[in-house]
Amino acid sequence: MKVVIVGGVAGGMSAATRLRRLDESAEIIILEKGPYVSFANCGLPYYIGEEITDRDKLMVQTPEKLLARFKLDVRVNSEAIDIDSNSKTITVQNAEGTYPLEYDKLILSPGAKPFVPSTEGLSEATNVYTLRNVPDVDAIDSYIQKHQPKKATVIGAGFIGLEMAENLHHRGLDVTVVEMAPHVLPTFDEEMATYITKELKDKGVTLFTGIAAKAFEDEGRTIVLDNGERLDSDITMMSVGVRPESVLAETAGIETGMRGGILVDDQYETSQKDIYAIGDAIIVKQQITGEDTMIALASPANRQGRQVADIIAGRGRKNKGSIGTAIVRVFDLAAASTGLNERQLKQAEMDYQAIHIQGKHHAGYYPGAETVVLKLLFNPQTGVIYGAQAIGKAGVDKRIDVIATAIKGSLTVEDLPELELTYAPPFGSAKDLVNMAGYAALNVVEGLSETAQWYDVEELQANGWILLDVREENEIKVNGGMPDAINIPLNDLRDRLNELDKEQPYLLSCHSGQRSYIAERILTQSGFKTKNLDGAFALYSMVKPEKIMK
Repeated sequence: MKVVIVGGVAGGMSAATRLRRLDESAEIIILEKGPYVSFANCGLPYYIGEEITDRDKLMVQTPEKLLARFKLDVRVNSEAIDIDSNSKTITVQNAEGTYPLEYDKLILSPGAKPFVPSTEGLSEATNVYTLRNVPDVDAIDSYIQKHQPKKATVIGAGFIGLEMAENLHHRGLDVTVVEMAPHVLPTFDEEMATYITKELKDKGVTLFTGIAAKAFEDEGRTIVLDNGERLDSDITMMSVGVRPESVLAETAGIETGMRGGILVDDQYETSQKDIYAIGDAIIVKQQITGEDTMIALASPANRQGRQVADIIAGRGRKNKGSIGTAIVRVFDLAAASTGLNERQLKQAEMDYQAIHIQGKHHAGYYPGAETVVLKLLFNPQTGVIYGAQAIGKAGVDKRIDVIATAIKGSLTVEDLPELELTYAPPFGSAKDLVNMAGYAALNVVEGLSETAQWYDVEELQANGWILLDVREENEIKVNGGMPDAINIPLNDLRDRLNELDKEQPYLLSCHSGQRSYIAERILTQSGFKTKNLDGAFALYSMVKPEKIMK
């Protein structure tokens, strides 16, 4: 059997090495149009920031090592430019010209390429870069060393954009970030992204959101924004998203779908027999909704490469889709997410509820405990978990990894308190944040708590709800209060019920939502109509600082 793989890195190399372990007799050829077939593309921004100082460590494998260990025929600087599925032949172009290459099975793993919008003046810019591979990182590093730029602009505040903003800042540049969406990290919900916005500003990054780059002037050294402002930029990174590298597939008559993504079945086979596709270029099923989506992440690409090798080798595997679990570091904070966000749930018209939990990443009394804000999205009737987001200095990856596993394992919020997670004071808490999120969500599912979100406050107050703050008076004096709130500390509440009107609905708040939940239980059982403000003052004051009164 002769298997040709177009594209290396994550998906292609995983497919090649797995197939070799399963079939020693197969002839396996990898075509890579660039000079490097296996490199750590996720580590590239950190080389720019000089956290990774040894360039060789970015190279995972070389053609020579792959030949010696796996008997793989790796052909770099060799681009597949045409496929004839009838004769099962690929046309390959290299420095010497073109030649035909026959195959029995063909795996397409071309990845995704940075999307570059057709902005006025961009084609004449000499200082604008994208980051996808080692030659890109070499070009950026060389430009910085040669020209010693002072001001950098990053267009796009997604994961890669924020990584580049951080690393250019580490490199000593004055960094500005421009994001067309209303907030940074558009895949996160607004209130969670607010923590990252604050972190960027605290570190001295200039930030424009809800604004796009309209034009480039002076060979890219002036950027004109659509609000009329003009930015001086010595070097600019374009990071506005990626598009599937699907031109080869399209010219071969292979069916594509949304944004040009390659359509595959549950065996990763395309519309052309014996041609498979994996990685960032393919359309997958969002495992929670069953809808088509595109998830350009290394972990799914590696998994798909291994699975397609199993399928070709005759082992039963099924493409189950992905849920999109990801994490990014932005200076001192980490932001991680899994599954669906509120925008996606609304678009899918799915009934959902959100709860926010705030706690420490390990026992609060043990030195170095850092705050983690965890958001859980779930079905309020069935408890099915839809997604989660977390922000914090430490312990964020652990919580999102656990919830991602719970989603993959079809657990519900009722199962989260049952999870037995490792505990010792330096590592966690006896009741972990994930357990607590399960308890809070279960209270909603079982009708013990009715919550309101930060964006509901003004409407509820307009409709006659009174905001009751159950924090201590000194907390309000120090940290501020919410508009038009009355204050009765929780410990005084039972003795002061006569000050409240049972004909009046009350929206309850404290610092994080825990004490206001206790107040909710007291008032509800005493005949009052209540809602607990999810995330309470801590979350509301982060998103609406202009509303806080001191």
